[in-house]
Amino acid sequence: MSLQTFTAALIFSLVMGFTPGPNNVMLASSGATFGVKRTWPHLMGVIIGFPLMILLIGLGLATILLASTGLQLGMKIISCLYLLWLAIQLARSSSVTSTARGRKPLSFLQAAAFQWVNPKAWLIAVGAISAYTGGHGSRLYLQVAIIALMSVAVAFATSTTWAVFGAAIGRWLRSPLALRLFNLAMALLLVASIVPILGEIRTGLHLL
Repeated sequence: MSLQTFTAALIFSLVMGFTPGPNNVMLASSGATFGVKRTWPHLMGVIIGFPLMILLIGLGLATILLASTGLQLGMKIISCLYLLWLAIQLARSSSVTSTARGRKPLSFLQAAAFQWVNPKAWLIAVGAISAYTGGHGSRLYLQVAIIALMSVAVAFATSTTWAVFGAAIGRWLRSPLALRLFNLAMALLLVASIVPILGEIRTGLHLL
């Protein structure tokens, strides 16, 4: 991989990683509710789970998963339903105490598994592999490995930033109204992140 390609892939990863999406919204909400320490397993699930997803996609898993139009549509529907459920849970949170009692931070395995139903994670992973790799055999595998390792560093930087941001905001959200408004904003961001996918689902249903 040339330096120019590496730089372009890094910029793409940083821009996509820092912009709001399901992972970042959930990390900010968890940081605000539980603090960074209790959110750490969630953090590590993203930091390890997303690069692993990129690695598997780069090794050809995406070709298998995306070969069926019906399978693609099913994955999109499951993703949207799960994100809508998460948005409802966030919107219903009213105070730090009640939220902490009512739910727990995501575990490492839950956060890692979530990457596979995260539309933005699929967009980044497939986009990075498609745009910044080429060739066959060992050359391709090396490029995929470089992008996956790069994603570990980027995921650490972006995920930690959003969790710390949430924890910092959480200090000012001790009143039920303040936390409700914050979580409502996070819920709306989650819903906004799936609007384009809903359009794709509608088109897919018409084609069946």
